[in-house]
Amino acid sequence: MQGLLIIFKIILTFKFIGYFWAATKTIHMRKLIYLFVLFAFSTLVEARETITISGKITNTTDAKIVIRGESFSKDIMLKPDGSFSETFPIEYNGSYLLATEQNRSTIYLGKGTKLNVSADDKDFYKTIKYTGAGSLENQYLIEKSLILNSVPNEELFRLNENDFLKKIVEIKTAILAKYNAATFTNADFKADEAKSINYLEQVYLVNYPSYHQHYAKLENFKASDSYPKFDQKTDLDNENDYLFSNAYKQLVNAKFNENVEKQLTPNDQFMYKFALPEMKKYKSQSIKNGLAQALAYEINASNPDATLLYNDLMALSTSEKFKTDITEKYNKIKSLSNGTPSPKFDYENHKGGKTSLESFKGKYVYIDVWATWCGPCRQEIPSLQKVEQQYEGKNIEFVSISIDAKRDYDKWKKLVTDQKLGGTQLIADNDWNSKFVKDYAIDGIPRFILVGPDGNIVNADAPRPSDPQLINLLTTLKI
Repeated sequence: MQGLLIIFKIILTFKFIGYFWAATKTIHMRKLIYLFVLFAFSTLVEARETITISGKITNTTDAKIVIRGESFSKDIMLKPDGSFSETFPIEYNGSYLLATEQNRSTIYLGKGTKLNVSADDKDFYKTIKYTGAGSLENQYLIEKSLILNSVPNEELFRLNENDFLKKIVEIKTAILAKYNAATFTNADFKADEAKSINYLEQVYLVNYPSYHQHYAKLENFKASDSYPKFDQKTDLDNENDYLFSNAYKQLVNAKFNENVEKQLTPNDQFMYKFALPEMKKYKSQSIKNGLAQALAYEINASNPDATLLYNDLMALSTSEKFKTDITEKYNKIKSLSNGTPSPKFDYENHKGGKTSLESFKGKYVYIDVWATWCGPCRQEIPSLQKVEQQYEGKNIEFVSISIDAKRDYDKWKKLVTDQKLGGTQLIADNDWNSKFVKDYAIDGIPRFILVGPDGNIVNADAPRPSDPQLINLLTTLKI
């Protein structure tokens, strides 16, 4: 497979405050930008506070909500009417994620939190309300998220430099107005949030040059000489800020990526050889754990050094949850070697009915795992269509499996029809949690897989349609 210049860039996604966990499933792009949302799972050893969360989620079929944090996950079961109440210890005072199956929002949990939450799951962000101890801080975070949501990420980073700088001043001014008008009861939150607002501005500035290249499709774009420079006095090894501020996490990750990127050559397929020494320089264990979470992406079927990387990350991280997760992933990857039976699927076909992998027995099957919201996936479509045309009538089937969520089902149906997508178009039954996706340890899309006529794996991480190595592989197989 052609070498991939893997650059971890954090998507500055404020579509929803707290969306980071959902997108940590990763979106990656060939050549310059591999966009990752890094919501790290790390650990912190401190005296544990006990907090209470109660409330009601209406218009939901979910059985539970989930509270997630750094090396922390707590399922809270919902009663039939959507109500819930739970008292439990937290690992640290700071940023967590409250998630239903379809929605998520950042919440602040700390000493003395006794929070009541109410929301309509079908109109989550307009209806979510907090009362009780900690409500003032969390209601402010909702108002902040609405400001950030008002400017879509793509729209913001497509702006020319001058308009972009004006827009981030507008965003910061609007957030500061909410901040100054709020009456916080938690002095630590107030102080930490003031810093977080400044980190947010720094993240925008740091990410704009590369994001503008991507969204404006200007590969040679460079910021002007007058473009604001990164504040070199910023402490990028602050444990407290990392646990509190999503913006700070992104800033740490962006500057880390920048340092590693400088060491990469166009022929480097993986970045871990350069990233591991950089990670070890941090004093904050939470930051080390967070960066390890991102680097675990490179434990995959195409990495010949997956075992070495697995062992290094196991030694570096102190997060037991992370170690459990990557051990599960590593064991799955070991079972995906060439010549072993492929995991199966049996999914809904766009043309009606269901289609299974077994139905293609006797033919090679080139599988594209994608989603309508994945920009890099859709960029591969023209190349995939050319390959499909080139191999029409040959002993190979092209199968695209969408992992769109249920809420995007109609969007998937329409896109397949409107773009006249060829091959066999399927949609997985449970997006990222679908068995086929989990069995192949897929944590980033697009992902391409080649299965042989006997149902065995030929390549669990096959070349992309845009990669000339794909045709070389198919030619070698005499297809």
